[in-house]
Amino acid sequence: MADIIQLLPDSIANQIAAGEVIQRPASAVKEIMENAIDAGATEIQLIVKEAGKSLIQITDNGSGMSDTDARMSFERHATSKIRQAKDLFSIKTMGFRGEALASIAAIAQVELKTRKADQELGTKIVIEGSEVKSQEACQCNAGTSISIKNLFFNIPARRNFLKANATEMRHIVDEFVRIALSNPGLFFSLHHNGNELYHLPPGNLRQRVVGLFGNKINQKLVPISEDTEFLKMEGFIGKPEFAVQSRGEQFFFVNNRFIKSGYLHHALMASYEGLLPEKALPLYIIFIDIDPKMIDINVHPTKQEIKFEDERMLYNFMKVSIRHALGQYSITPTLDFDQSKAFSHRSSTSTSDSKESSFGNYPAQANPGSGLAKKNLGNWEKLYKGLENIEVPNQNVTQHETIQSKWTEETGDDFATEKKTPYQLHNRYIISPIKSGFLLIDQQAAHERILYEQFLSNLENQNQHTQAQLFPTNINVNTQDAESLKELLPDINTMGFDLKEFGKNSFILQGIPAECSPNFDAEQLIHQLLEQYKMNIEFKSNIKEGIAATLASSAALKRGVKMSEEEINSLIDKLFACKEPYQNPYGRKCFLKYDLEELDKRFEN
Repeated sequence: MADIIQLLPDSIANQIAAGEVIQRPASAVKEIMENAIDAGATEIQLIVKEAGKSLIQITDNGSGMSDTDARMSFERHATSKIRQAKDLFSIKTMGFRGEALASIAAIAQVELKTRKADQELGTKIVIEGSEVKSQEACQCNAGTSISIKNLFFNIPARRNFLKANATEMRHIVDEFVRIALSNPGLFFSLHHNGNELYHLPPGNLRQRVVGLFGNKINQKLVPISEDTEFLKMEGFIGKPEFAVQSRGEQFFFVNNRFIKSGYLHHALMASYEGLLPEKALPLYIIFIDIDPKMIDINVHPTKQEIKFEDERMLYNFMKVSIRHALGQYSITPTLDFDQSKAFSHRSSTSTSDSKESSFGNYPAQANPGSGLAKKNLGNWEKLYKGLENIEVPNQNVTQHETIQSKWTEETGDDFATEKKTPYQLHNRYIISPIKSGFLLIDQQAAHERILYEQFLSNLENQNQHTQAQLFPTNINVNTQDAESLKELLPDINTMGFDLKEFGKNSFILQGIPAECSPNFDAEQLIHQLLEQYKMNIEFKSNIKEGIAATLASSAALKRGVKMSEEEINSLIDKLFACKEPYQNPYGRKCFLKYDLEELDKRFEN
């Protein structure tokens, strides 16, 4: 029988390896930028076109390579970082496996230009799909420049699985930010489609953080610095009041290498116990310097996972260090834990009875159409028979009546007295009698459901009205968020906003949806939309729903606001005209039903 096992050709082996090492354009950016740092570069420039799908070019002023080294760099497991197995336990460079360039060359068209500072001529290599097309001497600057064109050109299925440009670009920016953060003493720049997104001169860590995330982040930072004979920990953590529900400002670095560690994250979150609302994440940028012999970084191709020799010691050290920093700067919680998803358009949401309703600020709620009220007759008649099968029949009604009043007339029951009129409980809930008992309605959740369906309909039909702002608002965001906000602009403006680009990382807001109170915090809403977008960036189909939900939460009637009887009846009418009246956009119940039989049983001995 003939032998059937044989060695794969290098080109195929490289393509297989590339599947693990190069997952998307951002992977190539990470590998080449880390090589530039290992080469001693002090200036690194990244140029990207079409989110890296058509071009990734990285130029550095590092040590460069000889013509022989340039050619060898594209061979698998060719590296200058290690010579023997024991070197794996003393690695201080970013790369060491010798897989990156070989993997990239297997799935892209690559051009390499490199020159050592003491040589007059450099080397130019063109390689495509692992096949060297040419190698020749050339004139070029000292250092190395690598151009990667048409990534995954020879693997169509893999290329088709790449996400939208906005998604892929955010991954590239994430890698760029991580590397720039861990090397504040180096110059970095990033250009995308001819626009310069980042220009970062050398400086200290705080300057680099501000350069990457904007001036506003400076007020959020609490420094951390601990030094022992076993390890050193320094960096910044965020004040609790600035915590958000999306990731993006959380970084761990071990020996200047970015890592992901659920274990260390758990230790840090435990240090914030009692200071954060549920699911909120604080900012943290933490650098851990530890003896390389106490860690193992050779556990994953991306090198973003590390095994520690003594995890328990590191866990406790992290908790103590964070608590010490928080205590040293007298950090105390100032967040309103009851409003993690919604914004108030008032200066306060006190439950004082002296507060008056702003329900009239929303014309659609204060002046309900008579047809809408009559349409709800069918809802109410079915409600006390069973809430699961509510339907909204078409009825031609011209006289204005509330659900409550119409139901009272037709049943003949004695609910016309004042005692049976819907009323507020502690300016938070609405008690509305029905034949079989009563409903307890959460006024804020109910109004959020009403506005959510209204805003979603407007977004789909593009018929939202805008009210102009007397004084336009300038909204400044960091570079990452600016790119996301540009993607969201069409949908945001369809909702009734008038938001336009106004220079680099700056936008101007000239109008808000007509349903919103003129003094509600539109800038805070825009930032919340960005947070939600970052949380759901892979699920673009949910963006419209997210915008509608966030806007509804911001504009809805809040707890503690006193309502008139007319406003209460209007809210009830509109709630049961909704397609899904049971829950608000975030899953909170809008009302509870209490049956008389159930109440009677509670009074029995």
